[in-house]
Amino acid sequence: MMRALYSGVSGLKVHQTKMDVIGNNISNVNTIGFKSSNVTFADVLYQTSSNATGPNAESGRAGQNAMQIGLGAGVSSIATTVDSVGGSQRTDNPFDIMIEGDGFFVVNNGDGNLFTRAGSFMVDANGTLCNASGYAVMGWQVDPNNPDQTVQDNVSALRIMSPANQYSEPEATTAVHFSGNIDSADTAFDSETGKLTNFTFYDKLGRSYTANLKLEQIEGDDGAKLQNQYAVTITDVLDSNGDSIFVNYDELTDTYTVRENVTLTFGGVTYEAETTDDGGYVINADETGDAGVVLAFNPSSGKFTSVTVGGDAPETTTGEEENFNSLEFNLSIEDEEFEDPTAEGDVTTNPFEIIDVDFSTLTMYAQSGTTKIEPTKGDLDGYGTGRSAGNMKGVTVDNLGMIYGVYDNGTSRLLGQIVVATFANPSGLEAVGGSLFATTQNSGEFDGIGESIDSSGGKFNTGVVEMSNVDLSVEFTNMITTQRGFQANSRIITTSDTLLEELINLKR
Repeated sequence: MMRALYSGVSGLKVHQTKMDVIGNNISNVNTIGFKSSNVTFADVLYQTSSNATGPNAESGRAGQNAMQIGLGAGVSSIATTVDSVGGSQRTDNPFDIMIEGDGFFVVNNGDGNLFTRAGSFMVDANGTLCNASGYAVMGWQVDPNNPDQTVQDNVSALRIMSPANQYSEPEATTAVHFSGNIDSADTAFDSETGKLTNFTFYDKLGRSYTANLKLEQIEGDDGAKLQNQYAVTITDVLDSNGDSIFVNYDELTDTYTVRENVTLTFGGVTYEAETTDDGGYVINADETGDAGVVLAFNPSSGKFTSVTVGGDAPETTTGEEENFNSLEFNLSIEDEEFEDPTAEGDVTTNPFEIIDVDFSTLTMYAQSGTTKIEPTKGDLDGYGTGRSAGNMKGVTVDNLGMIYGVYDNGTSRLLGQIVVATFANPSGLEAVGGSLFATTQNSGEFDGIGESIDSSGGKFNTGVVEMSNVDLSVEFTNMITTQRGFQANSRIITTSDTLLEELINLKR
Protein backbone atom coordinates (compact mmCIF):
# COMPACT_ATOMS: atom_id res chain seq x y z
CA MET A 1 0.00 0.00 0.00
CA MET A 2 2.86 2.36 0.70
CA ARG A 3 4.16 1.71 -2.81
CA ALA A 4 0.83 2.69 -4.30
CA LEU A 5 0.78 5.79 -2.12
CA TYR A 6 4.17 6.98 -3.34
CA SER A 7 3.41 6.02 -6.93
CA GLY A 8 0.41 8.31 -6.70
CA VAL A 9 2.64 11.08 -5.36
CA SER A 10 5.05 10.68 -8.29
CA GLY A 11 2.09 10.76 -10.65
CA LEU A 12 0.92 14.04 -9.12
CA LYS A 13 4.38 15.54 -9.51
CA VAL A 14 4.82 14.68 -13.19
CA HIS A 15 1.34 15.84 -14.09
CA GLN A 16 1.93 19.07 -12.21
CA THR A 17 5.14 19.56 -14.23
CA LYS A 18 3.23 18.98 -17.43
CA MET A 19 0.56 21.46 -16.37
CA ASP A 20 3.31 24.01 -15.65
CA VAL A 21 4.66 23.57 -19.18
CA ILE A 22 1.16 23.83 -20.67
CA GLY A 23 0.57 27.01 -18.69
CA ASN A 24 3.81 28.51 -19.97
CA ASN A 25 2.89 27.59 -23.55
CA ILE A 26 -0.54 29.17 -23.32
CA SER A 27 0.77 32.31 -21.61
CA ASN A 28 3.14 32.81 -24.59
CA VAL A 29 0.55 32.17 -27.28
CA ASN A 30 1.16 35.71 -28.65
CA THR A 31 4.89 35.98 -27.92
CA ILE A 32 6.90 36.68 -31.08
CA GLY A 33 9.27 33.84 -31.94
CA PHE A 34 8.21 31.69 -28.97
CA LYS A 35 8.70 27.94 -29.29
CA SER A 36 6.36 25.68 -27.31
CA SER A 37 7.54 22.75 -25.19
CA ASN A 38 6.26 19.19 -24.84
CA VAL A 39 6.56 16.93 -21.78
CA THR A 40 6.96 13.16 -21.97
CA PHE A 41 6.74 10.72 -19.05
CA ALA A 42 8.53 7.45 -18.34
CA ASP A 43 8.28 4.77 -15.71
CA VAL A 44 11.26 5.16 -13.43
CA LEU A 45 11.79 2.18 -11.08
CA TYR A 46 10.60 -1.38 -10.47
CA GLN A 47 10.75 -3.67 -7.48
CA THR A 48 11.32 -7.26 -8.56
CA SER A 49 9.57 -9.77 -6.29
CA SER A 50 10.42 -12.78 -8.45
CA ASN A 51 13.09 -13.09 -11.10
CA ALA A 52 12.42 -14.65 -14.46
CA THR A 53 13.27 -18.33 -14.97
CA GLY A 54 13.83 -20.31 -18.12
CA PRO A 55 12.27 -23.63 -19.16
CA ASN A 56 13.77 -26.74 -17.50
CA ALA A 57 13.81 -29.82 -19.70
CA GLU A 58 14.82 -32.17 -16.87
CA SER A 59 12.01 -31.15 -14.51
CA GLY A 60 9.59 -30.39 -17.27
CA ARG A 61 8.76 -27.00 -15.84
CA ALA A 62 8.09 -24.09 -18.15
CA GLY A 63 9.77 -20.73 -17.93
CA GLN A 64 8.33 -18.04 -15.69
CA ASN A 65 8.38 -14.28 -16.24
CA ALA A 66 9.73 -11.93 -13.67
CA MET A 67 7.25 -10.35 -11.30
CA GLN A 68 7.86 -6.62 -10.93
CA ILE A 69 5.95 -3.85 -9.21
CA GLY A 70 6.37 -0.35 -10.65
CA LEU A 71 7.14 2.49 -8.28
CA GLY A 72 5.76 5.47 -10.17
CA ALA A 73 6.47 7.82 -13.09
CA GLY A 74 8.98 10.53 -13.81
CA VAL A 75 9.54 13.24 -16.41
CA SER A 76 11.46 11.75 -19.32
CA SER A 77 11.99 14.97 -21.29
CA ILE A 78 10.81 18.52 -21.80
CA ALA A 79 11.52 19.14 -25.48
CA THR A 80 11.22 22.48 -27.27
CA THR A 81 9.53 22.26 -30.68
CA VAL A 82 12.11 24.43 -32.44
CA ASP A 83 11.46 22.91 -35.86
CA SER A 84 7.81 23.95 -35.84
CA VAL A 85 7.37 27.36 -37.50
CA GLY A 86 4.88 29.83 -36.05
CA GLY A 87 2.38 31.85 -38.02
CA SER A 88 3.22 35.03 -39.92
CA GLN A 89 2.16 38.45 -38.70
CA ARG A 90 2.43 41.32 -41.17
CA THR A 91 3.81 44.57 -39.77
CA ASP A 92 5.20 46.36 -42.89
CA ASN A 93 8.16 47.42 -40.76
CA PRO A 94 11.34 46.94 -42.88
CA PHE A 95 13.22 45.83 -39.76
CA ASP A 96 10.72 43.08 -38.94
CA ILE A 97 12.11 39.93 -40.53
CA MET A 98 10.88 36.35 -40.54
CA ILE A 99 13.04 33.33 -41.27
CA GLU A 100 11.41 31.00 -43.76
CA GLY A 101 13.50 27.88 -43.32
CA ASP A 102 16.06 26.65 -40.83
CA GLY A 103 18.35 28.74 -38.72
CA PHE A 104 18.37 31.44 -36.06
CA PHE A 105 19.24 35.12 -35.98
CA VAL A 106 22.51 35.78 -34.16
CA VAL A 107 22.39 38.53 -31.52
CA ASN A 108 25.01 39.65 -29.02
CA ASN A 109 24.44 41.03 -25.53
CA GLY A 110 28.03 42.13 -24.98
CA ASP A 111 28.97 38.89 -23.24
CA GLY A 112 28.45 36.48 -26.10
CA ASN A 113 26.23 35.38 -28.94
CA LEU A 114 22.67 34.19 -28.44
CA PHE A 115 20.16 32.93 -30.98
CA THR A 116 16.54 33.73 -31.70
CA ARG A 117 13.73 33.32 -34.19
CA ALA A 118 12.12 36.60 -33.08
CA GLY A 119 12.97 39.02 -35.89
CA SER A 120 11.49 42.23 -34.52
CA PHE A 121 14.40 44.66 -34.79
CA MET A 122 15.11 48.37 -34.49
CA VAL A 123 18.02 50.80 -34.75
CA ASP A 124 19.59 52.33 -31.64
CA ALA A 125 21.18 55.76 -31.16
CA ASN A 126 24.47 54.55 -32.63
CA GLY A 127 22.78 53.25 -35.76
CA THR A 128 23.20 49.59 -34.74
CA LEU A 129 20.52 47.07 -35.69
CA CYS A 130 19.29 45.44 -32.48
CA ASN A 131 16.31 43.73 -30.87
CA ALA A 132 13.98 45.19 -28.25
CA SER A 133 16.32 44.10 -25.45
CA GLY A 134 19.23 46.04 -26.96
CA TYR A 135 21.09 42.97 -28.25
CA ALA A 136 23.00 43.79 -31.44
CA VAL A 137 22.04 41.83 -34.55
CA MET A 138 25.15 40.17 -35.99
CA GLY A 139 26.05 39.68 -39.62
CA TRP A 140 28.65 40.20 -42.34
CA GLN A 141 30.20 43.53 -43.27
CA VAL A 142 30.66 45.00 -46.75
CA ASP A 143 33.80 43.96 -48.59
CA PRO A 144 36.10 47.03 -48.71
CA ASN A 145 37.40 45.86 -52.10
CA ASN A 146 33.96 45.24 -53.59
CA PRO A 147 31.09 47.38 -52.27
CA ASP A 148 28.53 45.11 -53.95
CA GLN A 149 29.21 42.06 -51.76
CA THR A 150 29.90 41.13 -48.14
CA VAL A 151 32.83 39.35 -46.53
CA GLN A 152 31.96 35.92 -45.13
CA ASP A 153 33.99 36.35 -41.97
CA ASN A 154 33.26 36.25 -38.24
CA VAL A 155 29.96 37.96 -37.55
CA SER A 156 29.96 41.46 -36.08
CA ALA A 157 27.39 44.08 -35.14
CA LEU A 158 25.57 45.65 -38.10
CA ARG A 159 25.91 49.41 -37.65
CA ILE A 160 23.81 50.19 -40.66
CA MET A 161 23.03 53.82 -39.82
CA SER A 162 26.48 54.98 -38.84
CA PRO A 163 27.40 58.56 -39.81
CA ALA A 164 29.38 57.22 -42.79
CA ASN A 165 26.26 55.48 -44.12
CA GLN A 166 24.01 58.53 -43.84
CA TYR A 167 25.39 59.97 -47.06
CA SER A 168 26.03 58.72 -50.58
CA GLU A 169 29.17 59.98 -52.28
CA PRO A 170 28.74 62.29 -55.30
CA GLU A 171 30.06 61.37 -58.70
CA ALA A 172 31.05 63.54 -61.65
CA THR A 173 29.21 63.16 -64.95
CA THR A 174 31.30 61.55 -67.69
CA ALA A 175 28.73 61.07 -70.47
CA VAL A 176 25.69 62.79 -71.96
CA HIS A 177 23.67 61.74 -74.98
CA PHE A 178 21.07 63.57 -77.06
CA SER A 179 18.01 61.87 -78.49
CA GLY A 180 15.10 63.20 -80.54
CA ASN A 181 14.55 64.74 -83.93
CA ILE A 182 15.75 67.91 -85.68
CA ASP A 183 13.21 69.20 -88.22
CA SER A 184 14.80 71.39 -90.88
CA ALA A 185 11.46 73.18 -91.35
CA ASP A 186 11.48 74.43 -87.75
CA THR A 187 11.12 78.24 -87.85
CA ALA A 188 13.63 78.54 -84.97
CA PHE A 189 16.42 77.99 -87.52
CA ASP A 190 15.35 81.15 -89.35
CA SER A 191 15.91 83.31 -86.26
CA GLU A 192 19.18 84.74 -84.96
CA THR A 193 18.91 82.75 -81.73
CA GLY A 194 18.64 79.39 -83.52
CA LYS A 195 17.33 76.30 -81.74
CA LEU A 196 18.32 76.30 -78.07
CA THR A 197 18.90 73.24 -75.92
CA ASN A 198 21.04 72.32 -72.91
CA PHE A 199 22.31 69.48 -70.78
CA THR A 200 23.04 69.23 -67.05
CA PHE A 201 26.02 67.58 -65.40
CA TYR A 202 27.69 67.15 -62.01
CA ASP A 203 31.21 67.83 -60.80
CA LYS A 204 33.14 65.61 -58.38
CA LEU A 205 31.59 67.39 -55.40
CA GLY A 206 28.06 66.70 -56.62
CA ARG A 207 27.29 70.27 -57.67
CA SER A 208 24.99 70.68 -60.65
CA TYR A 209 25.73 72.74 -63.77
CA THR A 210 23.89 73.46 -67.01
CA ALA A 211 25.55 73.85 -70.40
CA ASN A 212 23.47 75.91 -72.88
CA LEU A 213 23.82 74.97 -76.56
CA LYS A 214 22.61 76.56 -79.80
CA LEU A 215 21.90 74.75 -83.09
CA GLU A 216 21.96 76.66 -86.40
CA GLN A 217 21.66 75.59 -90.02
CA ILE A 218 24.85 76.08 -92.03
CA GLU A 219 24.91 78.13 -95.21
CA GLY A 220 26.32 76.60 -98.35
CA ASP A 221 28.61 78.25 -100.92
CA ASP A 222 25.58 79.72 -102.65
CA GLY A 223 24.36 81.37 -99.44
CA ALA A 224 21.43 78.98 -99.04
CA LYS A 225 21.04 77.07 -95.80
CA LEU A 226 21.94 73.41 -95.87
CA GLN A 227 19.06 71.26 -94.65
CA ASN A 228 21.24 68.44 -93.32
CA GLN A 229 24.06 70.23 -91.46
CA TYR A 230 23.77 72.04 -88.16
CA ALA A 231 26.38 74.01 -86.24
CA VAL A 232 26.50 73.44 -82.48
CA THR A 233 27.95 76.09 -80.17
CA ILE A 234 28.12 76.58 -76.41
CA THR A 235 26.41 79.82 -75.36
CA ASP A 236 27.09 79.60 -71.61
CA VAL A 237 27.64 77.29 -68.63
CA LEU A 238 25.62 78.08 -65.51
CA ASP A 239 25.95 76.89 -61.94
CA SER A 240 23.03 75.74 -59.77
CA ASN A 241 22.22 79.40 -58.94
CA GLY A 242 21.92 80.30 -62.61
CA ASP A 243 25.18 82.29 -62.64
CA SER A 244 27.73 81.93 -65.41
CA ILE A 245 30.96 80.18 -64.44
CA PHE A 246 32.92 82.34 -66.90
CA VAL A 247 32.43 85.66 -65.11
CA ASN A 248 32.09 87.26 -61.69
CA TYR A 249 29.32 89.77 -61.07
CA ASP A 250 29.86 92.92 -58.99
CA GLU A 251 26.58 94.12 -57.48
CA LEU A 252 27.98 97.56 -56.57
CA THR A 253 29.00 98.43 -60.12
CA ASP A 254 26.51 96.13 -61.88
CA THR A 255 29.30 94.85 -64.12
CA TYR A 256 30.96 91.55 -64.97
CA THR A 257 34.62 90.60 -64.90
CA VAL A 258 36.06 87.60 -66.73
CA ARG A 259 37.36 84.71 -64.62
CA GLU A 260 40.80 83.84 -65.92
CA ASN A 261 40.91 80.39 -64.31
CA VAL A 262 38.09 78.87 -66.40
CA THR A 263 38.93 76.78 -69.47
CA LEU A 264 36.35 75.11 -71.73
CA THR A 265 36.83 73.15 -74.92
CA PHE A 266 34.03 71.42 -76.80
CA GLY A 267 35.13 69.07 -79.56
CA GLY A 268 38.48 70.86 -79.62
CA VAL A 269 36.85 74.30 -79.87
CA THR A 270 37.93 76.62 -77.06
CA TYR A 271 35.41 78.98 -75.47
CA GLU A 272 36.13 82.10 -73.46
CA ALA A 273 34.17 85.01 -72.03
CA GLU A 274 34.45 88.66 -73.04
CA THR A 275 32.83 91.66 -71.38
CA THR A 276 30.78 94.07 -73.47
CA ASP A 277 30.58 97.86 -73.44
CA ASP A 278 27.15 97.79 -71.83
CA GLY A 279 28.50 95.93 -68.77
CA GLY A 280 27.40 92.48 -69.90
CA TYR A 281 29.37 89.58 -71.33
CA VAL A 282 29.39 87.19 -74.28
CA ILE A 283 30.88 83.71 -74.78
CA ASN A 284 33.04 83.38 -77.89
CA ALA A 285 34.61 80.38 -79.63
CA ASP A 286 38.09 80.39 -81.18
CA GLU A 287 38.61 80.14 -84.94
CA THR A 288 37.75 76.63 -86.14
CA GLY A 289 36.99 77.16 -89.80
CA ASP A 290 33.80 78.32 -91.41
CA ALA A 291 31.43 75.92 -89.72
CA GLY A 292 32.83 75.08 -86.26
CA VAL A 293 31.24 71.99 -84.69
CA VAL A 294 28.79 70.49 -87.21
CA LEU A 295 26.22 67.71 -86.96
CA ALA A 296 25.73 66.01 -90.33
CA PHE A 297 22.73 63.90 -91.38
CA ASN A 298 22.02 61.78 -94.43
CA PRO A 299 19.78 64.00 -96.58
CA SER A 300 17.92 61.02 -98.07
CA SER A 301 17.32 58.92 -94.94
CA GLY A 302 17.43 61.57 -92.21
CA LYS A 303 19.77 59.48 -90.08
CA PHE A 304 22.79 60.87 -88.23
CA THR A 305 26.12 60.40 -90.01
CA SER A 306 28.85 62.16 -88.01
CA VAL A 307 30.03 65.24 -86.17
CA THR A 308 32.90 67.33 -87.51
CA VAL A 309 34.94 70.29 -86.30
CA GLY A 310 35.85 73.04 -88.83
CA GLY A 311 34.73 70.81 -91.65
CA ASP A 312 37.01 67.94 -90.59
CA ALA A 313 36.60 65.08 -88.18
CA PRO A 314 38.26 65.74 -84.81
CA GLU A 315 41.76 64.38 -84.57
CA THR A 316 42.14 61.08 -82.76
CA THR A 317 45.01 60.11 -80.51
CA THR A 318 46.48 58.23 -83.48
CA GLY A 319 46.24 61.25 -85.79
CA GLU A 320 43.76 59.46 -88.07
CA GLU A 321 40.36 60.78 -89.11
CA GLU A 322 37.13 58.88 -88.69
CA ASN A 323 33.39 59.53 -88.45
CA PHE A 324 32.63 60.65 -84.93
CA ASN A 325 29.36 60.26 -83.02
CA SER A 326 30.39 62.34 -80.02
CA LEU A 327 32.48 65.24 -78.79
CA GLU A 328 34.45 65.86 -75.64
CA PHE A 329 33.17 68.57 -73.32
CA ASN A 330 36.24 69.49 -71.27
CA LEU A 331 35.66 72.06 -68.52
CA SER A 332 38.34 73.04 -66.04
CA ILE A 333 38.41 75.51 -63.16
CA GLU A 334 41.80 75.86 -61.54
CA ASP A 335 41.33 77.51 -58.16
CA GLU A 336 42.86 77.49 -54.70
CA GLU A 337 39.53 76.11 -53.54
CA PHE A 338 40.43 72.84 -55.27
CA GLU A 339 44.07 72.61 -54.22
CA ASP A 340 45.19 69.14 -53.21
CA PRO A 341 46.86 69.47 -49.77
CA THR A 342 48.59 66.10 -50.24
CA ALA A 343 50.25 67.10 -53.50
CA GLU A 344 53.75 68.53 -53.67
CA GLY A 345 54.28 71.94 -55.18
CA ASP A 346 51.67 74.24 -56.67
CA VAL A 347 49.30 71.52 -57.92
CA THR A 348 45.55 72.04 -58.21
CA THR A 349 42.76 69.55 -58.77
CA ASN A 350 40.06 70.09 -61.36
CA PRO A 351 36.57 69.30 -59.97
CA PHE A 352 35.25 68.21 -63.40
CA GLU A 353 35.59 65.09 -65.50
CA ILE A 354 35.74 65.12 -69.29
CA ILE A 355 32.21 64.53 -70.61
CA ASP A 356 31.55 62.55 -73.79
CA VAL A 357 28.56 64.19 -75.55
CA ASP A 358 26.94 61.71 -77.94
CA PHE A 359 24.67 62.84 -80.82
CA SER A 360 24.38 59.49 -82.63
CA THR A 361 20.70 58.85 -81.82
CA LEU A 362 19.48 62.15 -83.28
CA THR A 363 17.45 62.02 -86.48
CA MET A 364 16.37 64.56 -89.09
CA TYR A 365 12.81 63.66 -90.06
CA ALA A 366 10.02 66.01 -91.05
CA GLN A 367 7.63 66.53 -88.14
CA SER A 368 5.48 69.50 -89.19
CA GLY A 369 8.18 72.00 -88.32
CA THR A 370 8.72 70.79 -84.76
CA THR A 371 12.15 69.99 -83.34
CA LYS A 372 12.27 67.92 -80.18
CA ILE A 373 15.68 67.27 -78.60
CA GLU A 374 16.09 65.61 -75.22
CA PRO A 375 19.43 65.50 -73.39
CA THR A 376 20.07 62.66 -70.94
CA LYS A 377 22.92 62.28 -68.47
CA GLY A 378 24.90 59.09 -69.09
CA ASP A 379 25.79 57.13 -72.19
CA LEU A 380 23.37 55.00 -74.19
CA ASP A 381 23.79 52.19 -71.64
CA GLY A 382 23.12 54.48 -68.69
CA TYR A 383 26.69 54.72 -67.39
CA GLY A 384 28.50 57.91 -66.43
CA THR A 385 25.42 59.87 -65.36
CA GLY A 386 27.06 61.28 -62.26
CA ARG A 387 25.10 62.25 -59.18
CA SER A 388 24.87 64.74 -56.37
CA ALA A 389 25.66 63.86 -52.76
CA GLY A 390 22.72 61.93 -51.31
CA ASN A 391 21.08 61.76 -47.89
CA MET A 392 19.70 58.46 -46.65
CA LYS A 393 15.95 58.34 -46.89
CA GLY A 394 15.31 54.69 -46.07
CA VAL A 395 16.61 51.17 -45.64
CA THR A 396 15.52 47.97 -47.35
CA VAL A 397 16.31 44.31 -46.62
CA ASP A 398 16.04 41.72 -49.39
CA ASN A 399 15.21 38.02 -48.99
CA LEU A 400 18.91 37.15 -48.62
CA GLY A 401 19.36 39.52 -45.69
CA MET A 402 21.25 42.11 -47.74
CA ILE A 403 20.66 45.53 -46.16
CA TYR A 404 20.64 48.47 -48.57
CA GLY A 405 20.59 52.17 -47.83
CA VAL A 406 18.37 54.18 -50.17
CA TYR A 407 19.43 57.78 -50.85
CA ASP A 408 17.61 60.80 -52.25
CA ASN A 409 20.02 61.07 -55.19
CA GLY A 410 18.53 57.90 -56.64
CA THR A 411 21.26 55.52 -55.53
CA SER A 412 21.36 52.61 -53.13
CA ARG A 413 24.31 51.09 -51.28
CA LEU A 414 24.96 47.77 -49.58
CA LEU A 415 25.37 48.26 -45.81
CA GLY A 416 25.74 44.68 -44.57
CA GLN A 417 24.08 41.27 -44.51
CA ILE A 418 22.08 39.49 -41.83
CA VAL A 419 23.15 35.86 -41.45
CA VAL A 420 21.75 32.83 -39.64
CA ALA A 421 23.20 30.14 -37.42
CA THR A 422 22.22 26.49 -37.83
CA PHE A 423 22.77 23.61 -35.42
CA ALA A 424 22.95 19.83 -35.71
CA ASN A 425 20.37 19.52 -32.93
CA PRO A 426 18.38 22.75 -32.57
CA SER A 427 16.14 21.11 -29.96
CA GLY A 428 19.22 20.86 -27.78
CA LEU A 429 19.46 24.65 -27.44
CA GLU A 430 18.78 26.07 -23.99
CA ALA A 431 16.01 28.66 -23.70
CA VAL A 432 17.25 31.62 -21.67
CA GLY A 433 14.18 33.87 -21.87
CA GLY A 434 13.28 36.69 -24.19
CA SER A 435 12.74 34.18 -27.02
CA LEU A 436 16.52 33.64 -26.91
CA PHE A 437 18.51 30.43 -26.94
CA ALA A 438 22.05 29.51 -25.94
CA THR A 439 24.18 26.64 -27.17
CA THR A 440 24.66 23.51 -25.08
CA GLN A 441 26.87 20.45 -25.39
CA ASN A 442 24.03 18.63 -27.12
CA SER A 443 23.02 21.34 -29.59
CA GLY A 444 26.30 21.77 -31.42
CA GLU A 445 28.56 24.82 -31.41
CA PHE A 446 28.25 28.06 -33.37
CA ASP A 447 31.28 28.49 -35.64
CA GLY A 448 31.30 32.28 -35.25
CA ILE A 449 30.76 32.86 -38.97
CA GLY A 450 27.22 31.72 -39.68
CA GLU A 451 25.81 31.25 -43.15
CA SER A 452 23.66 32.96 -45.73
CA ILE A 453 19.98 32.10 -45.42
CA ASP A 454 19.88 30.65 -48.95
CA SER A 455 22.62 28.09 -48.21
CA SER A 456 19.96 25.79 -46.75
CA GLY A 457 17.23 26.78 -49.20
CA GLY A 458 15.59 29.37 -46.95
CA LYS A 459 14.91 33.07 -47.30
CA PHE A 460 13.96 36.12 -45.28
CA ASN A 461 10.52 37.67 -45.44
CA THR A 462 10.64 41.36 -44.53
CA GLY A 463 7.79 43.32 -43.00
CA VAL A 464 6.68 40.10 -41.27
CA VAL A 465 7.44 38.53 -37.89
CA GLU A 466 7.13 34.92 -36.80
CA MET A 467 4.49 34.44 -34.14
CA SER A 468 4.39 31.79 -31.41
CA ASN A 469 4.04 28.20 -32.61
CA VAL A 470 1.70 27.32 -29.73
CA ASP A 471 -1.34 25.35 -30.94
CA LEU A 472 -4.17 26.13 -28.54
CA SER A 473 -6.23 23.13 -29.62
CA VAL A 474 -3.35 20.83 -28.69
CA GLU A 475 -2.68 22.65 -25.43
CA PHE A 476 -6.31 22.51 -24.32
CA THR A 477 -6.46 18.81 -25.15
CA ASN A 478 -3.26 18.22 -23.19
CA MET A 479 -4.74 20.23 -20.35
CA ILE A 480 -7.77 17.91 -20.20
CA THR A 481 -5.70 14.73 -20.22
CA THR A 482 -3.29 16.19 -17.67
CA GLN A 483 -6.15 17.15 -15.39
CA ARG A 484 -7.59 13.64 -15.64
CA GLY A 485 -4.18 12.12 -14.95
CA PHE A 486 -3.67 14.32 -11.90
CA GLN A 487 -7.17 13.52 -10.68
CA ALA A 488 -6.64 9.75 -11.11
CA ASN A 489 -3.34 9.87 -9.22
CA SER A 490 -5.00 11.77 -6.39
CA ARG A 491 -7.57 8.95 -6.22
CA ILE A 492 -4.71 6.46 -5.78
CA ILE A 493 -3.56 8.43 -2.74
CA THR A 494 -7.00 8.71 -1.20
CA THR A 495 -7.78 5.04 -1.88
CA SER A 496 -4.44 3.97 -0.40
CA ASP A 497 -5.21 6.10 2.63
CA THR A 498 -8.56 4.31 2.99
CA LEU A 499 -6.87 0.92 2.86
CA LEU A 500 -4.38 1.99 5.50
CA GLU A 501 -7.26 3.18 7.65
CA GLU A 502 -8.96 -0.20 7.32
CA LEU A 503 -5.69 -1.88 8.26
CA ILE A 504 -5.37 0.23 11.40
CA ASN A 505 -8.99 -0.53 12.27
CA LEU A 506 -8.24 -4.28 12.41
CA LYS A 507 -7.13 -3.93 16.05
CA ARG A 508 -10.59 -2.77 17.07
